[in-house]
Amino acid sequence: MNEETQHPILGIDHGDARIGLAITDPVGIMAHPLETIHVKTTNPIDRIHTLINERHIKQLVLGLPLHMDGSEGTAANKVRAFGAELTENINIPLHYIDESLTTVAAAEKLHQAGKNSKKQKNIIDQAAAVEILNNWLANNSPDPIF
Repeated sequence: MNEETQHPILGIDHGDARIGLAITDPVGIMAHPLETIHVKTTNPIDRIHTLINERHIKQLVLGLPLHMDGSEGTAANKVRAFGAELTENINIPLHYIDESLTTVAAAEKLHQAGKNSKKQKNIIDQAAAVEILNNWLANNSPDPIF
């Protein structure tokens, strides 16, 4: 198995206040919500390093907030700095993927599942991380053999 197809993979929706996490199943078919890190009370780098070790994470996928024209701005710079800090002491691949509209898609799916805006607050970041990870999987996984 080459490095690009190793699982599980951790998806990350970075935010200033909260960071949503999602993880693939062991074979990388589906992404599932994992947890939300509240930045004021938990060091996100330490928590993610702990999860990498506990869950035997093989790759990271970090959502990159791009402008609609594909360019990067201040928010993308923050995410890239976070990614650099995150991978400073680990030796697993980090992939960036455009996270445009993932929170909107996540909110719509939660709404369809009967979660109103108030009920979404605690899980929206994880749901966005699931969207980020599923988008990456759709573009980077080999075709299934059926």
